[in-house]
Amino acid sequence: MSHTPPPHPPPPALPPRTPPQADGPLSAARRNLRELAHGLTHPSHPPTPLLAHAPKQWQRLLPHVVVLALAATFIPVTITVLTSQYGLNGGLAGTLGVAQAAPLLMLAHRPLQAWWIIFSADVLGAVTLLTQSLHPYNIWPWTPPVIIGYLFLLLALALRETRRTVVAVWLLTGAAGLGLDSLAPGRDNASALLLFVLGGVVLLIGVAVRERGEAQRRLVEQETISEAERARRTLLEERTRIARELHDVVAHHMSVITVQADSAPYRLQGLSPQAREEFGSIAASARESLAEMRRLLMVLRREDAAGERGPQPGLDRVQQLVEATVRAGVPAELSLSAGLGPVPATVDLSAYRIVQEALANVVRHAPGARTRVSVVPDGDRLTVLVVNGPATGRTSPLETSGTGHGLVGMRERVRLTGGTLDTGPLPDGGFRVAARLPLTDPGPDPHPGPHPGLKPGLKPVAKDVP
Repeated sequence: MSHTPPPHPPPPALPPRTPPQADGPLSAARRNLRELAHGLTHPSHPPTPLLAHAPKQWQRLLPHVVVLALAATFIPVTITVLTSQYGLNGGLAGTLGVAQAAPLLMLAHRPLQAWWIIFSADVLGAVTLLTQSLHPYNIWPWTPPVIIGYLFLLLALALRETRRTVVAVWLLTGAAGLGLDSLAPGRDNASALLLFVLGGVVLLIGVAVRERGEAQRRLVEQETISEAERARRTLLEERTRIARELHDVVAHHMSVITVQADSAPYRLQGLSPQAREEFGSIAASARESLAEMRRLLMVLRREDAAGERGPQPGLDRVQQLVEATVRAGVPAELSLSAGLGPVPATVDLSAYRIVQEALANVVRHAPGARTRVSVVPDGDRLTVLVVNGPATGRTSPLETSGTGHGLVGMRERVRLTGGTLDTGPLPDGGFRVAARLPLTDPGPDPHPGPHPGLKPGLKPVAKDVP
């Protein structure tokens, strides 16, 4: 008899998904009122003056001059109108006039806060005028200075605040005028409607001007970004072209030199051991040059100009440079401090490149000249000296003139490390390269110059050379 397992109970039915309820008119009205209230109580810009970032000084000063002129004009005018036309006593008129016009000084940097003060003062002034018997031709609830000053206030708001804040100010102004008219219907002479309409026109003009300025600013920013992108693309294309030329020309010839030097002992019969060693050193130098060329090509071909991840040459390879120079027929001596501690990477590479360029100049311009290389610490500085004598005269220079790019490159490297460089000919016909590089990272020196301890001549720099 087979046992049949009981059937699994069906999974509980999920409750039917109810679509989200639509936002009703009452909740939408509450949300809009909260947004309007937030706009009235929270300025949309920092308290920086209008035109604070203008390129010219008179443009930056213009808003301050305008608000000063407005306050200086409307304070006495408002007081005079309240006393002469509306019959208020001098003390009350002075208080209302200052409260209604003095906050115009805030229009350049805090127009929303100024609106709260002026709006409250205008409403209080309209209520105060209810106690006076007004002439039929007197404007109420807003006096003529109030209307004109309020329009300047609305223009400042439209130029600085968002649409939500501007709309809230406009509606609250119209509501205040309607409420005051309901208090004294017989005094209504359409000044509330006039301010409401004129205020709407001024706000529309101000918002249009502000949005047009923002659109122009965004357009300028976009054009600046596009120009920077074009410049960056041009730079990358130029770097790619340089890398292609280096690869196609220099790397090709260096590869040919390497192959020829490696195969010379097998192609040429009867070579002496010295000749075989010379061909081997030529091949080794060519391979090292190819390796550095590849690192340079990686840097040029990468967009961030930081493509190299392998170790850079440093002071640990200076001895190889000197040995290669000796094999090239230049008698060179090296004095390298054995107790040299850790050196910053930029100083390490710069010292190596300075020695490399100086020795290359000796080989090209003074073949056979006795050369002394010294790399020793001197307090918190690393002193790099390369001093050579005159050419021996047995061989002619490989180059009789140079472009000077090597010395320029030395100065740029030394400037980036914050050191000093002193180069120049010696009285005996030789040449001297003296660099002092910081063993710390103080930052680049904006005005590099010769160190006071490095004087022209051989004697001051030869003290560190054995």
